[in-house]
Amino acid sequence: MGYVAVKGGTRAIEESLKRMQFERLRLGKVLSVDAIEAGMRGLIDQVMSESSMYSEQLAALAIKQAEGNPEEAVFLLRAYRSTLPRKHYSRTVAPEEMRVDRRISASFKDIPGGQILGASADYSHRLLDFDLMDETEDQVAEWLESYQLIDRNEKEDLDGRLPKVLDYLRKEGLIADCPIDNTEPDDVTRTSLTFPASRSEKLQILTRGQTGAVTSLAYAVIRGYGMVHPTVGELRVGDIPVYIDTPLDSSHEEEESYYIGDIKVTEVEMLVPVTVEKENGRKELQLEFGYGLCYGQNETKAIAMSILDKSLEKGDKLIPTQNEEFVLFHIDSVESTGFISHLKMPHYVTFQAKLNDVRKTRKRSADPNQEG
Repeated sequence: MGYVAVKGGTRAIEESLKRMQFERLRLGKVLSVDAIEAGMRGLIDQVMSESSMYSEQLAALAIKQAEGNPEEAVFLLRAYRSTLPRKHYSRTVAPEEMRVDRRISASFKDIPGGQILGASADYSHRLLDFDLMDETEDQVAEWLESYQLIDRNEKEDLDGRLPKVLDYLRKEGLIADCPIDNTEPDDVTRTSLTFPASRSEKLQILTRGQTGAVTSLAYAVIRGYGMVHPTVGELRVGDIPVYIDTPLDSSHEEEESYYIGDIKVTEVEMLVPVTVEKENGRKELQLEFGYGLCYGQNETKAIAMSILDKSLEKGDKLIPTQNEEFVLFHIDSVESTGFISHLKMPHYVTFQAKLNDVRKTRKRSADPNQEG
């Protein structure tokens, strides 16, 4: 009986996988990985962030295999990531060295280096562009040629490195300096999360969190579960250089390190007004900040991350968005979708046990003299 059940189940699964392949190919069109990488930048950045793996090509492959389902793509990419050896650890990256493509501040109109709008849908009308239905590669090539000529002329004197907006506030003493922390960061992909969580664990889980979940909880914070209205001190999108120490020198001197490439990230420093009680019951308004950073151009998530970073710092367990166990356990894409999806799996034995309990309860209700 056991063998027949296994045999039948295996065949059914194989046929289900074939049907899934058919659904992907039934229109006779093949969506290339290159096409996904070229035209689905936002989805690729989201999948890379939630997967904790920076590879646009592999993210595009996962998206193709998952038929555009970001949750499944993240699952695939995390599973692949777990098979890779760790050959090196990079030096701590310096966001101050970012070559900026986009940089805005909602706190100040005039900032050192100016506001750089960059690429963003924030200033569009959000109307469907039906011209894209008939877009051709020849039209794209012609447009790119004309745009790149203008873009080159405008940027020839800029290197993209700009001062931080929050440094302006620190010089005035309006916001506290950040002490340098040389503590080895915790890694939630190597050791299980424990509570109370360190800040490095919180930030890592927030940047890996499901974009929608992180956004929803941050929205809840602003709606009344924690802080007053925060303000974006600075939002940056750009490339950060990554270096590794030379394996031939144990001194780990910075000048001996190797440059191995750039990663595109979104960084947000969120200003939050807080009321602090001083001596004699006097209350004073101060500025604090939350921090968010994630792969790619992923602005909504980075902003939401910075809000939750500051909210979790308060640590009031009676407020859901300040309770680190509530937030950190429920925003992980693979954990949450995996548990919800497992409800589709067979629960025959446990359900039959519950069903028997229901029947017994109904019988006892119908006949009070009947013994259980």
